[in-house]
Amino acid sequence: MQRFSRREFVWLGLSAASLSASRPMNAAGLGNNKPNIVLINVDDLGWTDLACFGSRYYETPNIDRLASQGMKFSNAYAACAVCSPTRAAIMTGRYPARVGVTDWIHFRDPGAKQAVESGKNPSAYVGQDREFLCPPNPYWMELDEITLAEVLSASGYTSCHVGKWHLGPQPWFPERQGFDLNVGGCDIGQPPSYFDPYYRNAERANIPTLPPRKKGEYLTDREADEAINFIRQHRNQSFFLNLWHYAVHTPIQGKEDLVAKYQAKTPTNHKNPRYAAMIESMDEAVGRIMEALDELELAESTLLIFTSDNGGLFPQATDNTPLRLGKGYPYEGGIRIPQIIRWPGVIKAGTVSETPVSSIDFFPTICEAVGVSLPGDRVIDGESLVPVLEQSGPLKRDALFWHFPHYRGKIAPYSIIRSGNWKLIKRYSGRPYELFNLQDDIEEKRDLADRMRQKVRELDARLSKWLKETEARLPRPNPNYRKKI
Repeated sequence: MQRFSRREFVWLGLSAASLSASRPMNAAGLGNNKPNIVLINVDDLGWTDLACFGSRYYETPNIDRLASQGMKFSNAYAACAVCSPTRAAIMTGRYPARVGVTDWIHFRDPGAKQAVESGKNPSAYVGQDREFLCPPNPYWMELDEITLAEVLSASGYTSCHVGKWHLGPQPWFPERQGFDLNVGGCDIGQPPSYFDPYYRNAERANIPTLPPRKKGEYLTDREADEAINFIRQHRNQSFFLNLWHYAVHTPIQGKEDLVAKYQAKTPTNHKNPRYAAMIESMDEAVGRIMEALDELELAESTLLIFTSDNGGLFPQATDNTPLRLGKGYPYEGGIRIPQIIRWPGVIKAGTVSETPVSSIDFFPTICEAVGVSLPGDRVIDGESLVPVLEQSGPLKRDALFWHFPHYRGKIAPYSIIRSGNWKLIKRYSGRPYELFNLQDDIEEKRDLADRMRQKVRELDARLSKWLKETEARLPRPNPNYRKKI
């Protein structure tokens, strides 16, 4: 199958006229009236970090209202338990294992400068002091990947990225990946500070793509301002707003009046007042976006997606109970996330879907929504959620997959398959398998691997086949490893 570069892809004229949808479009907002797209991605937001997802401490009235107007997903998953791989999956509709970005991008590593100068991501395995050698994580997502922004641009959309990017340094910033505008997107994975001028020290200097404008201004408020300005300026044309908040990632910093408010509240399993203040500021930003769409009479013609890039940071920031552990881990606390989609005329207000969905699904869903065919020269792993949103039928797939071939503190490299209610965690070091039935054991307390070895073999065979199909890079035994006594 021929593989086109980005330039060839755009040059070939993938326009709205040449990209007819694969199925008839009859719902409101479809067909000739292409919906605007607003995709809000919150960094490190845990599954229960919203009132509408169960929190009795955090206050999120605007997002709760969004859920009442759209569809809430109880089995939504990030494509990875850490940020950069999920962001790559959102942009491409492809599993991180296929894209090659399988860990958060460590652009401050010593080898990054040399890699940028050569224009080549590292290829040598790493971890000479570990039991297994691991594939290196790239310093950027390659330009050969086709992004949502590129597909929508070819269909006549104006696109803007606001907030965290974390998919590569300057030659791979959003404007090099198809976006017309970039406000705040750069190589860093967290802001130096949430308060203007967003400066911490020489190593954590200002956000290079977000000039300071008002000392003390809160970053989440600034992101909302920039997003609303873009909406107002492009209200008379089709637009794609990719709002990826830096919040609620560390550093845990909230506005002092909100911090004081939560310090006075009775804690539950959620009890961090500064984190709670960050969530409320993020909720206010979402509310302002919704109000702007209402004011400009755009809400009815806008597909709005709200999601997170991985599970909540436990225990430093939040508690993901009843889910086990949090960010980085293969358990539900690391990968299950809150997700809401509002699409007036298509989604029945106040509905809940229990269908397992993933970050990889946004790309094909949006393509179908705007009447654009998927790129034909590569595998798109995601599946359009339109049948789920319309409640017209189930998805075709019956499994989701994850691959994290890296060490992360005490976490050993792992891969995961969820098929139906069954979830198998395969580790490359230590205990090889854990098996859970999520319907009966959402807390993942009862490992069934020893009792159900046939189910382990069945799921492991499917997982191994998927790893081979995606050309996932696997850890290798380290011939020079000597176990410490």
